Amino acid sequence: MKLLLVALVMLTVVEAQWHRYPGQAIGGAKDMWRAYRDMREANTKESDKYFHARGNYEAANRGPGGKWAAKVISDGREALQGLTRRGNSDAAADQEANRWGRNGGDPNRYRPNGLDPKY
Repeated sequence: MKLLLVALVMLTVVEAQWHRYPGQAIGGAKDMWRAYRDMREANTKESDKYFHARGNYEAANRGPGGKWAAKVISDGREALQGLTRRGNSDAAADQEANRWGRNGGDPNRYRPNGLDPKY
């Protein structure tokens, strides 16, 4: 009986949240795009890990849909870059920064000296 009650409560919580997922995912994709755009605009040496972490952090803070979008976009980007990159030395560091931000870590851990404070 207790198991049935727990299952019903969990089902109710999931059903109450499902409608937010698409909006969170769209918002998360926008966060990822904004981080990419800012990275290109900043054009600062050694700043890519910061922007990886920041985009994932902001997207994941929107909720499960944002976290999902951040993972799909990050993994897709790394897979695509892996096809064109000579060697894969940077991929592991990029993915570490992605996971760090997606799991709530402060993106400033990767912030390089000299990056404009507006970012």
